[in-house]
This record gives sequence, C-alpha cells and structure tokens, in this order.
Amino acid sequence: MILVALGANLPGDHGTPRQTLEAALAAFPAHGITVLARSAWYETAPVPVSDQPDYVNGVAVVETALDAPAVLAALHAIEADFGRTRGAVNAARVLDLDLIDYDGLVRDTDPVLPHPRMAERAFVLLPLRDVAPGWRHPVLGHDVGALIAQLPPGQEIRRLP
Repeated sequence: MILVALGANLPGDHGTPRQTLEAALAAFPAHGITVLARSAWYETAPVPVSDQPDYVNGVAVVETALDAPAVLAALHAIEADFGRTRGAVNAARVLDLDLIDYDGLVRDTDPVLPHPRMAERAFVLLPLRDVAPGWRHPVLGHDVGALIAQLPPGQEIRRLP
C-alpha cells in the first residue's frame, strides 16, 4: 500500500485549500500515479502551533509503477505546478504532498520511509484511518488506532462535511 498525505492552508490558482487538494488529486494520473481511495478532508491547526491559517488535510491510497524516489519526485513536481515554493520549514503553503508509506518499505535515505513524523501527527493518522484502518507502522509495529491513542495532546482536528 502506497500512502500520500495531502495538505494546504493557503488559497492558490485552483481556489481554496480544499479545491486545491481536489485538483492535486486529479493531477496524479498525469504523473503516473493512480488514486485508489482518499480520506475525508480534515481541518487542522498548524503543527507546530503558529498564527498561520488552519490546514485542510487528507490521505490517499495510490498505486504506481514508479519506485519511491520517483513517486517523491512526482509529488514535488505536482507541488511546483500548483505554485508551491519551498522556504521556511513548517511555513504556510498552497500545497503539501508527502509520501507517508511505500508498501512498508523502510529507508533512511531520501525519501525517508515511513515518513519520520507521521506517527506524531493527528492530521496524518486520522485521515489514514479512514482509508486504511488496519495499516501498521512498518517500524513501530503499531496499528493506526494504537498510534492515534498515543498522540500527544493539543492537536486540533475536525472532520469536514
């Protein structure tokens, strides 16, 4: 199972953050990535806490013939197509696409897999539970429900209608 986390908190050429995320998913096939399922959208406070706007986040299950580095390159290309410029870490952004898991592959080189901070982020784990409730972290061995139960307090998240 290949998992991609999506997030946005600034409007862009494709509209609101939610509209941008929908348009980004529609762009995946042109980059050799097929979307099999996607979570509900969630509104989340920025992590770490800051005064930037709330995010819209979700997770997609995808399939592709691309290897993990090529998937990450494709995700970065989509971000660039949507106007993402990389600047300060954790800055507000028009689009953020992260490769979360690639068939349980464990890597310590780019892309680091599984994503190194995913187990600490409600904005990844709650949408992940929507699309893969039985998923297990390939390093920690915990299922997504157990990871959610261990989340640090204070991460505001709300499922959008």
